[in-house]
Amino acid sequence: MISVLVVLKIIVMNKFKHFVGIDISKEYFDAVLFFSPFGSAIHQQFVNDLKGVKSFQKWLKSEKVSLEETLICMEHTGMYGKILSKVLIASNFNLWIEMSFRILRSIGVQRGKNDKIDAERIARYAEKNQEKALLYKAPKKSLEKIRALLALREKMVVFKASLLRNVKEMKIFDLEISKTNNSYQKATVKALDADIKKIEKQLEVYISEDSNLEKIYTQITSVPGVGNITALLLICFTNEFTLFNTPRELACYCGVVPFEYTSGKSVRAKPKVHFMANKKLKKQLHMCALSSITHHSEMRAYFNRKVQEGKNKMLVLNNVRNKIVHRICACVRQNRLYEVKNVA
Repeated sequence: MISVLVVLKIIVMNKFKHFVGIDISKEYFDAVLFFSPFGSAIHQQFVNDLKGVKSFQKWLKSEKVSLEETLICMEHTGMYGKILSKVLIASNFNLWIEMSFRILRSIGVQRGKNDKIDAERIARYAEKNQEKALLYKAPKKSLEKIRALLALREKMVVFKASLLRNVKEMKIFDLEISKTNNSYQKATVKALDADIKKIEKQLEVYISEDSNLEKIYTQITSVPGVGNITALLLICFTNEFTLFNTPRELACYCGVVPFEYTSGKSVRAKPKVHFMANKKLKKQLHMCALSSITHHSEMRAYFNRKVQEGKNKMLVLNNVRNKIVHRICACVRQNRLYEVKNVA
């Protein structure tokens, strides 16, 4: 009798009765419809295009699934989920786009893997964690343009660095070939520099056209050490700081929060950050930390003091990264610029 009462209580408290887990790939997406609390799981596969999304909607309708009582959950997969998310939002579905690492951490150790199993696990994750669901709000068109330009800029920067590194390495072993290679790629490197500058100017235009985006961007870049690209990446990955509830959550996502690894008396590993962090943001924040301890007197004094106390330099540098994230979040949350405190 007690178990029945508990189930009835859950049904009353929870808004959703139907849960859909979607596993997306480039060509197809697998969907599993899960009926809570005692229903079975139904699986279907669809082509990942507009026609396939329409078929997915017809399938849900044929299963007599109501919009209000259905929660659709999928992992954040970048461009692969763009068509699906756009159509579902336009059709007023309850869509939850969750970070992959949160789903993996929640389901624990699993044996076996395929698209159908993954979709069912996502559906059950949604049912289990529905009270924590953050319904997806599509980013503004300006933010999508910025994200696309940032991705293009990164490819150009990486390609340029690869060309220059090849010439530099070749110079050590064969100076003549190095000079030949450099003469052929000089025009390419120059063109890449010009295109990168054009992209950066266009990014400034997109920022100036959106008042809220410009405000957040100005607040972030007011923090010492934080540059333009880091600010834009943070805005894009957080959807204008709406995807994370606390600075610590964002810091964990950026990979700047070390966690303790101890057990009993025998296991005493050094604290380390989690491997599923956002590597791109972690790299950018590392460069911010180096800039901060070089040019900002307060952070330089903090770094030197901790190193003199015997702390590992990389540990202190990670602390600086963590401080930068917390300062950024404080400025955005309190709607203000950072107040610089100079230390002699």
